[in-house]
Amino acid sequence: MFKKKPKELNNERPSLITLTRPSSVIAEQFRTIRTNIQFSMVDNDLQTMIVTSAGPGAGKSTISANLAVTFAMQGKRVLLVDADMRKPTVHKTFRLTNSDGLTTLLTERNISIGDIAHRTPTEGLFVITSGIIPPNPSELLASKRMDQLMKEFEELFDLIIFDMPPVIAVTDAQIMASKVDGTIFVINKGGADKEMVLKSKEFLEMVDANIIGAIFNRVELLGDNYYYYYGEKE
Repeated sequence: MFKKKPKELNNERPSLITLTRPSSVIAEQFRTIRTNIQFSMVDNDLQTMIVTSAGPGAGKSTISANLAVTFAMQGKRVLLVDADMRKPTVHKTFRLTNSDGLTTLLTERNISIGDIAHRTPTEGLFVITSGIIPPNPSELLASKRMDQLMKEFEELFDLIIFDMPPVIAVTDAQIMASKVDGTIFVINKGGADKEMVLKSKEFLEMVDANIIGAIFNRVELLGDNYYYYYGEKE
């Protein structure tokens, strides 16, 4: 039903730290994030979520990919969707072609999810790349076709994670935040302006986004390169 698995992912892909160094401090932090996400939604079903940030360079795509891996390792059937149709990167992380993807599903009705979704070497993890960059990403994400696709995703997968563009840059994240069960906000230590972060939070709240938490990224620790800290919404 789905595309064949790509070549095995190894240490040549350092961004997938949950695969390349599963015993590291960083990988353990991702497992902690997974647990905290589950606890934060204990009274509600969490099947769809977006990962976004205030501005570029926060590491939200790396976090999206590692969260997807971590949830799949727990036995869930997980779909990672590159919904950043402006500067997509998920295909690079997983070494996939990007000739077809989310834009294909949104614009061609005769194409099925099984034709587009890639199996990965991680059991239970599937990836849909962005596809060709369209001239109107916001309109595509706001379309009825996107709503229909999300229902189809939910029938096939336990968890769907959408990697989104930064909130400040475009409206894409706001659009999807209004559709999903939860929003994860990534803050880059030393690279995030406080006013920009607060403005982004305001934009998300305008669409009634369920901000379930924030990840404070790129905090240095002795003995390892970086770790990811998950903080509950105040």
